[in-house]
Amino acid sequence: MLKKLLSVCTAALFTVTVYAATVEWADHAPDRYTVQKGDTLWGISARFLKRPWHWPEIWHDNPQVKNPHLIYPGDELVLRDGRVGRDGFGPHVRAGDDNAAIPPIPLSALKQWLKNTRIVDEDSLRYAPHIVGIEEDRLRGAPGQLVYVRGLSAQPGTRLALVRPLGRYYDMPPVDDNAPREVHRQDKQSEAFHDSRKQLLWQHGPNEFTLHGNVRFLGYELLDYGVVEVTRNGDVSSALVTSSDFEARAGDYVLPIDEKPYDSEYVPHAPSKVPDNMRVIAFSDAFNAVGPRQVVALSRGAEDGIENGQTFSLYQDGETVVDRTDYPDSSFRRLFHPKDAKAKLPPEFVGHVLVFRTFQRVSYGLVMDAIKPVHVGNFLHDPDTTP
Repeated sequence: MLKKLLSVCTAALFTVTVYAATVEWADHAPDRYTVQKGDTLWGISARFLKRPWHWPEIWHDNPQVKNPHLIYPGDELVLRDGRVGRDGFGPHVRAGDDNAAIPPIPLSALKQWLKNTRIVDEDSLRYAPHIVGIEEDRLRGAPGQLVYVRGLSAQPGTRLALVRPLGRYYDMPPVDDNAPREVHRQDKQSEAFHDSRKQLLWQHGPNEFTLHGNVRFLGYELLDYGVVEVTRNGDVSSALVTSSDFEARAGDYVLPIDEKPYDSEYVPHAPSKVPDNMRVIAFSDAFNAVGPRQVVALSRGAEDGIENGQTFSLYQDGETVVDRTDYPDSSFRRLFHPKDAKAKLPPEFVGHVLVFRTFQRVSYGLVMDAIKPVHVGNFLHDPDTTP
């Protein structure tokens, strides 16, 4: 019995020690904080914790918050190891509508990427119904007009999404065994494929099998830009465009509406494990580099254990330089020991990225902070350790 009691006490002390070690408060953090309109979980955490992804530690000290995903303006949170204020009263929460709950991150910066963009697998696009014409032989279809869809099997009244391909992702094994897999994005405007489905679809064949490993297809990136409602079902079905951000055209596709395009209930947290060679593979816009509050595509998804709310550190690979002090140019030492003359510099910290939408093999993240520009190829690492 005594041994059991000692083991329980030891475990409790270990838990408290780990908790105390992980929480690093900002110098100006108060004992308590009242949630304000316009706050976000990241904003509160970034203000009072040196590591914002440790939001769960704040929740740990606030058992009155039944759901860590849902806190509201007016909620009072205990900070700094759970100490109460001078008046002796404990923290409180206010009942509120879920729609009034503060978001985990600034959703206003993500509108397009939360609802209007998705990544699908091969079969989703291979068998997707497509528009073959517009009423009155128009070239474009606007809200209030009919579009004619081939390959659709749906009852009248069914609402579906209008989508248009933006590009596709794939990765390749590197020539250098020590290098990460190379991830590529083929833009829809590239010469690699055009409007025909055959050219658009990923082609499996001998080129996928190389001496260094197999090429892996990651997914198609699609833009959700409108909604249609089926009015007639047949070999060629009719559908009314009920809303759209721009005009529909022949060759666009129709897919089921994603009723819940993103997960609104998650909190910033460190990943339990970082997949090998997880990298930034694309930006939300055609930039050479991006900064805070901009969206990046990442080379790993749900298949690799990635989930919404995970926060990672971003690093850029260190350069390889020549040590000319001990290996001068034209010296015999440099000539006979060329590999030893090279020195690999350590990785350089760039910033932090938070995953907000996850697909099978690709995910989207928001750059939360950065001390230098984020580039394609930057790799992700555990935010609590250094590479």
